[in-house]
Amino acid sequence: MPSRTITTAALLLAALIGHAEAPAPGIELVECRISAGPAFPGIKARCGELERPLDPDAPDGETITLRVAVVPALNLEPETDAVVPLAGGPGQGAVEFYTLYAQAFAPLNRDRDILLVDQRGTGESARLACGLEDEIIEGSLSPEETLELTEACLEELPYDPRFFTTSVAVRDLEAVRKALGYPMLNVYGVSYGSRVAQHYARRYPDTTRTIVLDGVVPPDLPLGPAIAIEAQQAVDNIFARCAEEAACSERFGDVAATFARVRDSLEAEPVEVSLADPVSGAVETITFGTPEFGLAIRLLAYQPNTIALIPLFVDAAGAGNFQPLAAQFVMTINGLSDSLAAGMHNSVMCAEDNSRYDVDALDRVSLEASYLGAALVDTMDVVCSVWPAGPVDEDLGASLNTDIPALLLSGSADPITPPSYAMRAASGLRRAWLLTGEHQGHGQLPVGCMPEVIATFVEQRGLEDGDADCINESFVMPFFTTFSGPQP
Repeated sequence: MPSRTITTAALLLAALIGHAEAPAPGIELVECRISAGPAFPGIKARCGELERPLDPDAPDGETITLRVAVVPALNLEPETDAVVPLAGGPGQGAVEFYTLYAQAFAPLNRDRDILLVDQRGTGESARLACGLEDEIIEGSLSPEETLELTEACLEELPYDPRFFTTSVAVRDLEAVRKALGYPMLNVYGVSYGSRVAQHYARRYPDTTRTIVLDGVVPPDLPLGPAIAIEAQQAVDNIFARCAEEAACSERFGDVAATFARVRDSLEAEPVEVSLADPVSGAVETITFGTPEFGLAIRLLAYQPNTIALIPLFVDAAGAGNFQPLAAQFVMTINGLSDSLAAGMHNSVMCAEDNSRYDVDALDRVSLEASYLGAALVDTMDVVCSVWPAGPVDEDLGASLNTDIPALLLSGSADPITPPSYAMRAASGLRRAWLLTGEHQGHGQLPVGCMPEVIATFVEQRGLEDGDADCINESFVMPFFTTFSGPQP
């Protein structure tokens, strides 16, 4: 079992079974427990560390430490290839992501180890974080204020932020694979992680057994310019669905008109909202305007269970009750600050996305017509004007062309990576299976029977007729018509 520890016997076994390269020593795995935080249950694993050069082209220079964890397969005679979850963001750690969705990975874990590597700059792998103000995330600061805070962030960073790009990260993953002796990997990438998965497969096709892309980011499409436009389309679709459902339309009327009226009123004059802290009970008053409104709605639109709340929350705001949306905003901003490493996020976005488009040439009319406006792209443009550019492989933005079996998952209600993105990414995938969950949001891994479908795909390196029919039976939360829930 190549994942359990690195010993002389394991090295000999690796040579005997014909690995392309013998695993490099350097990772000693010991018993540990991993979790998403103090409030979450621990999961038994084996943990270790791998030292890597900060600059992979300067192996004798400064080093960083990668956090590695292996959740051993339940089968006492597991397959020799491992499953590697690659988290989104960019900026979320793989260990945290896995522990939040461990149950969904259970079918894969029956016969295969789960290999977790916090991507450099995230989690406990040289986390590249700084105390960026929430207002930068919201996009509510002036360009001058954004620039000042970005420069302060750069001063705080413990490492040179240039070396935290996708092109460097896939080299780390391959080094971990070699060190642990896995002959091949099955890569699962969600959202930004789908970019990492595709680039790993491009760089290391001989050690990539299968690819699962969930909430697909096409390599040739820079993130940023279309975020606000896709988010607006998703909200329009939600309101259209509400209008078609009797319980929702009767309860809320023209919710799209209410939404526009609420946004316009907040644009003219933000409101002060008092909220009680759910733990301490202390009352806090926040200013709630269009940036806060936009962020709350955008994250609510990510999943069916929270999509179901949007008409209710918008209707409440239209009647003057902004507490539900304001509370959602506070939870969102706290969650993003805790889970996403801002420095790593900026290193990726600036080097790989902002550099590929001209902010002055964007469709400003469409951006301004969206409920998010142009704040996201304008804020990142200011941030990236001073953020150091890191190494990016020339072909990072090229479509992946491969025979490696690939499963591409989308949700029809996804507000950031719609099904058309999966179709675009599949253009060069010669053995691709595309599945779309009706009325599902961003990330299909935990939805309905999808864990078993993914496990079947990885086991068979493909899907046969009928293997995925069960996704048509996946539950979709009905719209809430009161704060007690949907109409019976």
